[in-house]
Amino acid sequence: MVSEAAQFTIGNDVSCTDGACGRLDRVVVDPVARTLTHLVVEAKHRQGKGHLVPIALATCSDAEIQLSCTIAQFDNFERAEETRFLPGARGHWSYGQDQMISHAYYGLGMGGGGLGMGGIGLGGIAAGSQLITSDNVPAGEVEVHRSDPVYAKDGPIGKVQGLVIDPSNHHVTHVLLNEGHLWGKKRVAIPIGAVTRVDDGVKLNLTKDEVRDLPPVNLADQE
Repeated sequence: MVSEAAQFTIGNDVSCTDGACGRLDRVVVDPVARTLTHLVVEAKHRQGKGHLVPIALATCSDAEIQLSCTIAQFDNFERAEETRFLPGARGHWSYGQDQMISHAYYGLGMGGGGLGMGGIGLGGIAAGSQLITSDNVPAGEVEVHRSDPVYAKDGPIGKVQGLVIDPSNHHVTHVLLNEGHLWGKKRVAIPIGAVTRVDDGVKLNLTKDEVRDLPPVNLADQE
């Protein structure tokens, strides 16, 4: 939430339980739930994209952010890769667009047809329609990242653009296939029930022709 976001100031020093570990470089936001999920902390004396620190580990007092972990644990946190997130975030936040990156999540039925991070239009179907499959997967339990390769039963077909999230329960319902696959500019939303595996890419139980026959997606991208 925006009120929570205001507590963490970009550039503030960050400390672990056993000493200083770096500075706050950016924050990661969930554009569907409208919350912060991670802090991007650049390690002390090291240039780079920084580590992803879960927001639940962070507290703020005065001009410093404290983490409830050791430096060794901090060093083992996942690196913040640009390809996994979108730059900036739609809506009103307490941060500048250059201070945020956001999950590549999209919501169904949250506004007019064909809208971007707040909504999605599938084919000519109204965005208010309930295009929710019975194979809902919690967002935190599906390890699908933006730009992961996607494989049909008969070969590779492209890369993940993002995940479609049902705003009523924040569960993943579809995987968006990025443009540049076999059908040029067409983008499709693949039901999560068609995903069989997510190790070393997203594996589908659909053929290339079956993916091609899915309705196109219209998005107003942030990029």
